[in-house]
Amino acid sequence: MIKTDICDLLQIEYPILQGGMAWIGTAELAAAVSEAGGLGIIGAGHMPPDVFRNEIHKLKERTSKPFGCNIMLMSPFVKEVMQVVLDERVPVVTTGAGNPSTYVPALKDIGSKVIPVVASPLLAKRLLRGGIDAVIAEGTESGGHVGEITTMCLLPQVLDAVNVPVIAAGGIADGRGMAAALTIGAQAVQMGTRFVLSEECIAHSNYKEAVLKAKDRSTIVTGLTTGHPVRILQNALAHQYQSLEFSGAPKEALENLGTGTLRAAAIDGNVKDGSVMIGQISGMLQDIKPCKAIIQDIMKETETVLTKAQSLIR
Repeated sequence: MIKTDICDLLQIEYPILQGGMAWIGTAELAAAVSEAGGLGIIGAGHMPPDVFRNEIHKLKERTSKPFGCNIMLMSPFVKEVMQVVLDERVPVVTTGAGNPSTYVPALKDIGSKVIPVVASPLLAKRLLRGGIDAVIAEGTESGGHVGEITTMCLLPQVLDAVNVPVIAAGGIADGRGMAAALTIGAQAVQMGTRFVLSEECIAHSNYKEAVLKAKDRSTIVTGLTTGHPVRILQNALAHQYQSLEFSGAPKEALENLGTGTLRAAAIDGNVKDGSVMIGQISGMLQDIKPCKAIIQDIMKETETVLTKAQSLIR
């Protein structure tokens, strides 16, 4: 059985975290992942504090196991959402789109583990000074907001830059990817795309079907000129966005075009004009199954791959 320091740190059975996806990383999905032995994570996104608190309460009704919340530091409600985290004594907090150092002392006071998502070794090293417990090194293969460095290039550089556990994310959806990350030195993996295709994920069936139909080159990155690039499936929205972006349209026009499109796709099922945020690994995925089966299958395959790799040493 594979056990790492992250398992002890987060009090979880398996070194697998679920990505904190806005609109999709709800109580239903997070509770199922936690119940299956991983770390389920509610994606706060731009949730108002009352909606966010309700999601936490729903999760607590479904599981007594450890869970986390992902806080997008660019949210207009970030201060209020962080207060909810403190009130509800959330055991694990992952963060993105900013520096969480301002909030770390209060989070540590209630015993929360703080784990920021980073896209560069320089950022990881800078955040280390704030007292974080681990980092998630997320490569550009991931869905949603992305950096520029691939996971296999980013991970070893982040490992060299910090002295806390590193979690690998981006382009990992099976035991082969997990084994590769662990071999390089990661203590765990975080997966978003794989858990979109779970029975417990509330994403609209159209959204899941679009992911199932994805091929190896079905995703593109939009928003490069805005400084906030996002990986999504190619569709009418993506092509319209890129056309505007590369014609020199102002940032405000691009922001207006993107407003509300993730909800339109994930909840309403409009996968033509909505934003289907998903990772490059979607081209490999072919089924929808329970979170428990996803985690168990990945752990079994990881052990098999690592055992085979060990046989190469003679």
